[in-house]
Amino acid sequence: MKLTLRVWRQKNADAEGAMSTYEVDGISPDMSFLEMLDTLNEDLILRGEDPVAFDHDCREGICGACSLVINGDAHGPERTTTCQLHMRSFKDGDTIDIEPWRAAAFPVVRDLVVDRSAFDRIIQAGGYITAPTGAAPEAHATPVPKPDADFAFEHAECIGCGACVAACPNGAAMLFTSAKVNHLNVLPQGAPERETRVLDMVAQMDEEGFGGCTLTGECATACPKGIPLMSITSMNKEWLRATRKVSKR
Repeated sequence: MKLTLRVWRQKNADAEGAMSTYEVDGISPDMSFLEMLDTLNEDLILRGEDPVAFDHDCREGICGACSLVINGDAHGPERTTTCQLHMRSFKDGDTIDIEPWRAAAFPVVRDLVVDRSAFDRIIQAGGYITAPTGAAPEAHATPVPKPDADFAFEHAECIGCGACVAACPNGAAMLFTSAKVNHLNVLPQGAPERETRVLDMVAQMDEEGFGGCTLTGECATACPKGIPLMSITSMNKEWLRATRKVSKR
């Protein structure tokens, strides 16, 4: 396959960025999208040019580091992570636009790399439980109803890639935050922090400068792990419950 790539290039956070055009040839349909970018970078290095900076780690669809907007879609045309997107999703002769996540809370570091530490600070605000230290408790010591366990596991699948923010027209982080709140709040181990967790994490999310949620649903459509839109509704109910409880004290 021969492809034309229009790639966002930006030297640093303070520099102005622009799209640069490159031609790549000999691309196998069985290559992953990141392997195709590796091929581009090998060509650039051989020509004495700076390679394109992009995030990646596991390349197995687990870590969520491979965050790219491809032809206007977060992670590309398939509902998967960029590292699991293969070049057979494109045709010979295609022109592909490759950009970083676009959100005020995700500033560009260089080229396609953005700073997603805002997510870390949201988790730090309440993504923990006050479990006692010591030996691990017996797995069946605390019974958990199966619907609650299924609900928790469904939301724990969130890998924090940020596709929900990139896809949202408002740059909102509600789907990510709700996934982190819900998977702990529904379990008995997370009960002691149930109210403070949702209040603190939502407050931190707002402080980070993410946009407001208008429930357009683009976040859930782009999520490679299928976190459902109703997750936001569940968190909103948790937030209202916690707000009323605190106001009565």
